[in-house]
Amino acid sequence: MNAKTADPTAPDQGRIVLLTTSHRVAPGLLSWPAWQALRAADRVLCADGTHPQLPYLREAGIRVDEAAPNAEELVEACAGGRTAVVVATGEGDPALTDGLARLAGSGRVRMPELELLPASYDLPGARLLDLVQVMDRIRLECPWSSQRTHKGLAKYAIEEAYELVEAIEDGDRDELREELGDVLLQVVFHARIAEEDPDAPFSVDDVAGTIVDKLVHRHPHVFGDETADTPEEVRAHWLRTKAAEKQRTSVTEGVPLGQPGLALAAKLHSRVRTAHLDVPLPSGEGIGYELLALAARAETEGTDPEAALRAAARTYRDAIRAVEG
Repeated sequence: MNAKTADPTAPDQGRIVLLTTSHRVAPGLLSWPAWQALRAADRVLCADGTHPQLPYLREAGIRVDEAAPNAEELVEACAGGRTAVVVATGEGDPALTDGLARLAGSGRVRMPELELLPASYDLPGARLLDLVQVMDRIRLECPWSSQRTHKGLAKYAIEEAYELVEAIEDGDRDELREELGDVLLQVVFHARIAEEDPDAPFSVDDVAGTIVDKLVHRHPHVFGDETADTPEEVRAHWLRTKAAEKQRTSVTEGVPLGQPGLALAAKLHSRVRTAHLDVPLPSGEGIGYELLALAARAETEGTDPEAALRAAARTYRDAIRAVEG
């Protein structure tokens, strides 16, 4: 933004560069335009003497004044064509920027050239670092969170997963974003608790590293030399590598028996069908065997029986409300 007048005879009012950095990027990793601005500046200022960038700037031979000038003082410092670079604090120095905006809007002061220069940018996923830091502080300082255990939190993981499914089925994008965050919180919370285990501690980085290794290993058509042009071929790769990893003696291993009944029945039938096993459905009296047959039929036809039943139940709920209304 350039607030100088167009009068060619007017003295040069200089330049103010507001340098912003991200705390999620390692200090010292600045963009080339940022280093150029810092080296060319007549004065570099920073209000925060503990700013993580300062040791790296000084190591690079850049003198930084620990000062917090107001807008008028900063404009005066640039008089005569000088350049001042302000290394913004984590809060962004709102008092200074508001003051500069007021001066520029008053029309009474000839303003230097004003430039906002991002010196470092967040990488995709950088806000996950904030979540880890927030969770760490909550675990240490919150009377409730500091006492939680894996077992005590287990029910919340189930509840949040169901709420996520509901948001997906409702098609509510805002609700979906929020529920994804709640599910992510469960992962980070459990990982933070796991750090404190005296015998086998692990961190959220270990959790992420494990799933990254798994994804790379099970996608040889993406990260290796194999090819897969159809979803069926991708699934074949996945099952083949998973079987080699797990070395299970039964297709039923790894199927959690605590999941809802329809989902359990469909999962078992999927394992049998994928393994090409000839296992007839058990026959017996009662609704349970009928539901088992229906779940197997749905799985064969590519339908999630749980989702199908929920959809029917929603329709039933709407009918109930219509009668009540």
